[in-house]
Amino acid sequence: MGIVVLGAVFIDIKGHSTASYIPAGRNVGTVEEVHGGVSRNVVEDIANVELRPTFVSLVDDSGIGTGVLDKLNNHKVDTRFVRRTPDGMGKWLAVFDNHGDVVASISKRPDLSEINNILDEQGDEIFKDADSIALEIDMEKDTIKRVFKYAEKYNLKVYAAVSNMSIAVERRDFLKNVECFVCNQQEAGILFMDDYSEKTPEEMQDILSKKIQGAQIKKMIVTLGGQGAVYADIDGNTGFVPARKVDVKDTTGAGDSFFAGVTIGLTYGKTMEEACEIGSTLAASVIVTSDNVCPRFLPSEFGIEIDK
Repeated sequence: MGIVVLGAVFIDIKGHSTASYIPAGRNVGTVEEVHGGVSRNVVEDIANVELRPTFVSLVDDSGIGTGVLDKLNNHKVDTRFVRRTPDGMGKWLAVFDNHGDVVASISKRPDLSEINNILDEQGDEIFKDADSIALEIDMEKDTIKRVFKYAEKYNLKVYAAVSNMSIAVERRDFLKNVECFVCNQQEAGILFMDDYSEKTPEEMQDILSKKIQGAQIKKMIVTLGGQGAVYADIDGNTGFVPARKVDVKDTTGAGDSFFAGVTIGLTYGKTMEEACEIGSTLAASVIVTSDNVCPRFLPSEFGIEIDK
């Protein structure tokens, strides 16, 4: 069945300033709506590497919800376990400056409680033939517990990202059951209650190695924006993968694509370094566009052969 992805769908409303952004002024630019959400982006990224992921999520009962499903189906995502509910999708309103960086944003989270019913009613069907699981660790605790129950039952590794680290901090104990956790430098600071904004990649490797051993996290990767990403495992192995140098148009979705690449790599036998390289390639392909997901790749481009 491939990788099972669980999490939320958002609609992103993105405004891009064509000149220097003035916070209290009137800014000329463009405004567009695109399908978003960490997990929705991740599942489409995985599908765009010609893999066949399964999505467990919700959409609302509007035409926009139908559009989300149509697009995922066109990309050959298995959407059998996506249900319609009145408050099934979130919204993210963001303003970007002329360098492609977010300067203001507001988000409205969806009600994901119906996912618990999906798991209770169809959990065995969802997970019995899966290769791995990817999820947002800041989902409801009851949902995470259900996922780990099935992961243990079917001996599946769980890979975790985050959309709201302030909520994820309350799920710290769950990170011990995750095969690899991916977040950015600011989120790592929130998790470990410190400020890493001025740390070099070399310093971050040492910090990360010590922190995850104390927290009993098996593997963790921290992205450092334009510098790249550092990784560490509980056995003391660390490394650094530099970012690819490209012209940035829109940073939205880059972290999600990186996480998708890491999940793909680790699921199908790659090392931490190789998985980060795949993630960096996907992320670089996203930030040169205003889309939230990567373009089409073949698994063979990353040395992955999948029996279909």
